[in-house]
Amino acid sequence: MAGIAGSTLCAELNRLANGGTYPAMTAYLDEQGAANKWAGTTGLATVGALNVKQGITDKKQYLDLWGVCNSLAGTTGKSAVDALRTL
Repeated sequence: MAGIAGSTLCAELNRLANGGTYPAMTAYLDEQGAANKWAGTTGLATVGALNVKQGITDKKQYLDLWGVCNSLAGTTGKSAVDALRTL
């Protein structure tokens, strides 16, 4: 299920961390928590968790937020949230 237009980055990360469906609002995690849950990591910053999810583990090679979200989505030039909405 792709994301809903107008959703926030936090909502999209929670959707992806929840297997593709939006969880109940009471179950939402913050962006960092949702990114780590989706990536199967703990304690990383949002962009770090997303890079690990993409298979980039060398911090010197990390992409920025927009870059890693576009890489995960197979898109280019989209904002982070717009890219994640396509997944």
